[in-house]
Amino acid sequence: VLGYEHLWKAIIRPPRANYELKDMGPQKFITNGIEGGSFKVQRTDFTLVNGRGHDIICSHFEPYEEDRQYRTMPCVVYMHGNSSCRLESLDCINYLLPLNITLFCFDFSGCGMSQGEYISLGWWEREDIAMIIDHLRAERRVSTIGLWGRSMGAVTALLHADRDHTIAGLVLDSPFSNLPKLANELAYQYMKIPNMFVNPILKMVASSIKSKADFDIYHLSPIDHVSKAFIPALFATAKDDDFVAPHHTKKLHDAYSGDKNLVEFEGDHNSTRPQFFYDSASFFLMDALQCTSVLNAEGNKFTKAQLTERKEEIKKSKRAKRKAEEEKKREESGPKKPLSRVNMSSLMAPQ
Repeated sequence: VLGYEHLWKAIIRPPRANYELKDMGPQKFITNGIEGGSFKVQRTDFTLVNGRGHDIICSHFEPYEEDRQYRTMPCVVYMHGNSSCRLESLDCINYLLPLNITLFCFDFSGCGMSQGEYISLGWWEREDIAMIIDHLRAERRVSTIGLWGRSMGAVTALLHADRDHTIAGLVLDSPFSNLPKLANELAYQYMKIPNMFVNPILKMVASSIKSKADFDIYHLSPIDHVSKAFIPALFATAKDDDFVAPHHTKKLHDAYSGDKNLVEFEGDHNSTRPQFFYDSASFFLMDALQCTSVLNAEGNKFTKAQLTERKEEIKKSKRAKRKAEEEKKREESGPKKPLSRVNMSSLMAPQ
């Protein structure tokens, strides 16, 4: 019974992220440009109402009106994980805003400051993102739209991608491929429930979730959607993720029909993502969202060609750094000992 309760709560009622608005930082602030220096950013907070009548708390980060290069700008909508909130998106600001990409973030229903008692790991969340995209289109302040999701947010992006081909690009950080399969893995790994009991317990869990959150976990299967999705996508997974094991993301990547790439990095499901990942994601989005220019320190513009050149410089720098690290490791391990000749007669069995 204990394992059963833990399972359904892990799926639809994980610990809720509690925070205050001040944790989002000031509404107007200065951030770094892509080549150093700084420029001004403003955050607009507001509430939208989803199809189930829940208030969804939102924020949109954009350049100051006087610094805005264009009336309509590319926008990335960031979607957080299952026990998280819009604070998770703040690390993206210094990577996206300098590329002339605005950042939209929000708390899913059942998360953070938004209304709602339960989450659904993507099932109902896809209606939240559809509502937000409709809002952005109606405002006429955004041009191309990209989705950046982590865990539940990545699943939400995949569940929406095959029905909205206007999305320009997807960043998908550690999505699961199939919820019943994930639940089976977690039940055995964390609760030590014998395999013979997992399926009966999972059926009980599914019944409780259906009555509480009104969705069928057996129908929550992103792998069934990827063959119909053609939006360029960057998949990502942490090598030591023991919550959503890397094989989930790799399976989704392999089955995905659109242009795709996969990046792996050190860490686990909840670890801070490395700069390498943020660089990869921002450069991918720059291309996918067709950014024509970026802000530099003075608020002027870089051309796409200049930024592509900068991207190549960063790649060369990373290659040089890796080579230096490899050489250092070889030096620290000392010179290799020469292979000694083996006396074959000594290996013969005694007579």
